[in-house]
Amino acid sequence: MTLTLQKVTKRYKDFTAVQDLNFTIDKGEIFGLIGQNGAGKTTTFRMILDLQETTSGTITWDGMPVNKLNRDLLGYLPEERGIFPQMKVEEQLIFFGELRGMKHDVLKREIDFWIERFDLEEKRQQKAETLSKGNQQKVQLIASFLHLPQFLILDEPFSGLDPVNMELLKNAILLLKEQGMTILFSSHQMDNVEELCDHLCLLKRGVSLFSGSLLDLKKQYGKIKLTLRTHLPLEVLERLEGVKQVREERDQFVLTLQDESYARKIFERVSNGEYIEKFSLDYLSLDEIFKDQVGGSHV
Repeated sequence: MTLTLQKVTKRYKDFTAVQDLNFTIDKGEIFGLIGQNGAGKTTTFRMILDLQETTSGTITWDGMPVNKLNRDLLGYLPEERGIFPQMKVEEQLIFFGELRGMKHDVLKREIDFWIERFDLEEKRQQKAETLSKGNQQKVQLIASFLHLPQFLILDEPFSGLDPVNMELLKNAILLLKEQGMTILFSSHQMDNVEELCDHLCLLKRGVSLFSGSLLDLKKQYGKIKLTLRTHLPLEVLERLEGVKQVREERDQFVLTLQDESYARKIFERVSNGEYIEKFSLDYLSLDEIFKDQVGGSHV
């Protein structure tokens, strides 16, 4: 089963929110949709969920148009959070599960499992308005996949979570993947996308700049990030052949090279035939590539 977008476009009068978007997500895959605010991510999610019509193009799940699907096959965590403040945690989850037609025994089992998994046991009989923002988010997150959808969309799921709860969420996403769920999510935190996704689509003003595997995206740049520890000063490193940029990070330097072929000569220069404590050549991080692609600090 795959989700396929073919030449999907969404226009609002004179404004084009998404233009000729193409990508495919395979069953059991975690796929990242990234871009700045206003890039078209949420519009894309809403079209996939058939909450908005496409202007042109097709969106299918296992070959079937999404507007023909049983809605219970889908799960959605919107960026705009919304739970009932006066309703207790467990009551909310029962309510959302029953809306999806879940049987009582299955519903109870899933609620018990996820409440324990997300460390909400002591909160299950508390009203939502008494919870922290992070715990409220966890409740809404559970509600989005409690009914065990085949396809799950998470719009900025990590927003507002502390590192401990962020790790809980990442582990939950990986568990859902292991169970065969297909997951599409957006995040401004590129380290989370890099950790979880094998494939992604990078949007800028509604246009796809790249769609494919994370490794293929990195290979477009090559291994041009060189991290080293040396007694040589920054001014000397900046003048080395093949070096585009140098920045100092605590007790080490990070060099951006014009091409990875320069690394050998740089190694010979900084080591001078002696032991060097650190010399590491690697691909750029997704965060660095993202800034270069959509505008910001250029590599």
